[in-house]
Amino acid sequence: MANYTGSCLCGAIKYEVNGEPVRTAVCHCDDCRKATGSSYATNFFFKEEDIVVTQGTPKEFQHKSDAGNTMTKQFCGNCGSQLFGIGTGSPGVKHVKAGTLDNVGDLKPAISVFTARKHPFTVLDPDIEQFETMRPQ
Repeated sequence: MANYTGSCLCGAIKYEVNGEPVRTAVCHCDDCRKATGSSYATNFFFKEEDIVVTQGTPKEFQHKSDAGNTMTKQFCGNCGSQLFGIGTGSPGVKHVKAGTLDNVGDLKPAISVFTARKHPFTVLDPDIEQFETMRPQ
């Protein structure tokens, strides 16, 4: 079983993940771009019970996704690093922002979603499956 650690930029919040991801993805949607302040978000999805916050308490912000789900972003209230996301469309699953992991090991995205919204300068990886909108269920 894999074991990963991670933290926010200032180190006030630390976490551990004990398990393998159930899904890995790059997302180019407007919400992910704005929430991360980057051109896209790389998300590794794990079972919620596999993620344990070992230090600090993330703050939360909720919004509606393009699919109509309620999304909860969990972030450090001190430095603003977004750490996790929870969506009502995927009960029992929580995503980890790849940039907060101390070591991603062999993890890599399997799909790229909302590619129709990518920035023109963003190069897509031809080796992963791509969807113009959300991946079909």
